[in-house]
Amino acid sequence: MRGVRGVLALAGVIALAAGCGGEGSGSGAEGDGGRLSVATGGTSGVYFVYGGGLAKVISSNLKGYRATAETTSASVDNLILIQKGSSDIAFTLGDTALDAVQAREAFKEKVPMKALAQIYENYTQVVAKQGSGIEKIADLKGKKVSVGAPNSGTEVIADRILEEAGIDPKEGIKREGLGVDESVQAMKDGSIDAFFWSGGLPTGAITDLTTSDKITLLDTTEYTDALKQKYGEVYQDSTIPSGTYKGVSEDVPTIAVPNYLVVNESMDEQLAFDLTKLLFDRKEDLVAVHPEAKNLDPQKAGQVIAPIELHPGAQRYFDEQG
Repeated sequence: MRGVRGVLALAGVIALAAGCGGEGSGSGAEGDGGRLSVATGGTSGVYFVYGGGLAKVISSNLKGYRATAETTSASVDNLILIQKGSSDIAFTLGDTALDAVQAREAFKEKVPMKALAQIYENYTQVVAKQGSGIEKIADLKGKKVSVGAPNSGTEVIADRILEEAGIDPKEGIKREGLGVDESVQAMKDGSIDAFFWSGGLPTGAITDLTTSDKITLLDTTEYTDALKQKYGEVYQDSTIPSGTYKGVSEDVPTIAVPNYLVVNESMDEQLAFDLTKLLFDRKEDLVAVHPEAKNLDPQKAGQVIAPIELHPGAQRYFDEQG
């Protein structure tokens, strides 16, 4: 399995090996033996920061449980970890989750996965330097392009957009498979011309890039309808607001994809309920970690795209909210 396996050290989070998602019986579990592993993403992405905050919130507020957050290659990698029982909670893009429950693309069999909540949207960010001559997706043909880390949700959407643009994602570009940190460094070094990144706003690595380079963000919405028809309703038109990144003074239309927090379907129902409730009870703690947590909305969080389903424990929580 590809993907980095590093445990994120956070104040207040005790480093413990990953445990079974069904261990214990929720917030009433006796003792201190409930161990939960949270699969996140690369170190400059929102998943990593958000997941670290979530692990701390669980450890501090869910009696009987301690959580750790681990770095991974993100969505595809995370769902493989859920499938194998190596992680208990995972962040994933909605399109990757659809692939997982339908056993397509990277998944040879259905992943036994259920959602706790829709937590925020990822924005497809295709970055080039100003003055590079790259103004639209079609201009990427023949260029040196990073499509995201292997086994990441970024790689999935990058390949799909390139295909819809008539560019072979393997042969039509000089392909690199770099995470967002490495992509930014490669762009600073001049070793790539552009890169894809699917993440929340703002993404720290791109913010860092704009301190030294002027960037252009490409419009991807030309391909939204085609992606919907092929892969499902998770793809929606959205906008990266002006001012999100230094030097980008106009709104940039792009494709957005919902992010889900998911678990193995075998997780104890009470534990799934308690974890879902904790997201909203401790929302301000999560907002303090990353502003994307402001988008936690109990009226929207229970909406998932079929055939993805909520875990029964999460469904009970949302039903109780009326």
